[in-house]
Amino acid sequence: MFQKILIANRGEIALRILRACKELGIRTVAVHSTADSDAMHVRLADESVCIGPPSSRESYLNIQQIVAACEITGADAVHPGYGFLSENARFADILAAHNITFIGPSGDHIRLMGDKIEAKRTAKRLGIPVVPGSEGAIRDEDEAKRIAAEIGYPVLIKASAGGGGRGMKVARSEADLAEALSTARSEAGAAFGDDAVYIEKYLEKPRHIEVQVMGDGKGNAIHLGERDCSLQRRHQKVWEEALSPAITEEQRHKIGMIVANAMSELGYAGAGTVEFLYENGEFYFIEMNTRLQVEHPVTEAITGIDLVHEQIRVAAGEGLSLKQSEVRFHGHAIECRINAEDPHTFVPSPGTITYFHTPGGLGVRVDSGVYSGYRIPPYYDSLIGKLIVHGRNRTECMMRLRRALDEFVVDGINTTLPLFRELVGNDDIAAGNYDIHWLEKYLAQSSGQSQE
Repeated sequence: MFQKILIANRGEIALRILRACKELGIRTVAVHSTADSDAMHVRLADESVCIGPPSSRESYLNIQQIVAACEITGADAVHPGYGFLSENARFADILAAHNITFIGPSGDHIRLMGDKIEAKRTAKRLGIPVVPGSEGAIRDEDEAKRIAAEIGYPVLIKASAGGGGRGMKVARSEADLAEALSTARSEAGAAFGDDAVYIEKYLEKPRHIEVQVMGDGKGNAIHLGERDCSLQRRHQKVWEEALSPAITEEQRHKIGMIVANAMSELGYAGAGTVEFLYENGEFYFIEMNTRLQVEHPVTEAITGIDLVHEQIRVAAGEGLSLKQSEVRFHGHAIECRINAEDPHTFVPSPGTITYFHTPGGLGVRVDSGVYSGYRIPPYYDSLIGKLIVHGRNRTECMMRLRRALDEFVVDGINTTLPLFRELVGNDDIAAGNYDIHWLEKYLAQSSGQSQE
């Protein structure tokens, strides 16, 4: 087992990893920018190293500084969390070259799944159902027209190196295709330095279902059920729950085993999430995230399995702590992402938190790195915490969520808490009747804007 783990991240996920390390008796190193010198994970870590100014590029994305921090402190492993360098194959390769363990999959697997076109080809080869579309990058408009005619409109143009909705455009007819193709390429080139795009069938009212997998890198892999992440705004998840209210136990087992068997064949190591669009009883692969997800606590709540513990065990060569037959699902869990944003316009709201009170009680968990008097810097993601509730069933879970939201107080800044207080009282949400477009339509109706 590792002696000392450097946490190459910030905010709530850095604190989450730190807690797991402490429970395993592993010493911790927090790295931080000058803007995060008073962060909670910095205060609680055994050691801390300042790695640069506020800019992410000069601090949390600065591979040279992070490797230097490992060498200075003697850290023998790095946990990247999510975001920043968590899916950077070059970072994983550089750490390996310095005999430092990257707590995650191999650089080759990160590279493979980071290329959306290659990921889709690999998924198809491994028996994972995929969305109908192009086999590779679109060369020109004529090829796009031919493929769109074959699979039928509407179609979705997507950046090969994309994520977060950037480089993604819908064409509802051939008349829309040229502009959608040009815009997607332009956005992809600006955001990712790669303007390659591909084309897929656009599903009108799908749900976003993702399957959590853990592999040991030696041909063994298990799935830990699915999460429903369909409540989104601009392709960013807002509310996640497990298990999905939209699929049956039979469907869960079938798609879960398809994913687990595929990861076994791939020889995948660590935590990963295989993401699908789900419509009319069918699953369609869209991408794989080769890291821990923001919403991993809902899986932990229904399985009782600590995913960060498992990541560390696998990276240390100890293998998985359980077999597929030992995985059990208990009750229902929901996570709300509490962002420092206006609850309806989603404009960021950095500033000082004057009062911070979190809810408690049975089945309530809050993952957050902030506190009363903490100043939220304007340089990073606006997520300040996650409220996770668990109940014996979805009805109990929703009631517990309503109660917990009423107890949650964050003063001094705007947050998305009021939005969630609205959502728990909505009939569609109560019935689990929503898709990936539901939230944006709801927000548009609330503000009197067009749903288009």
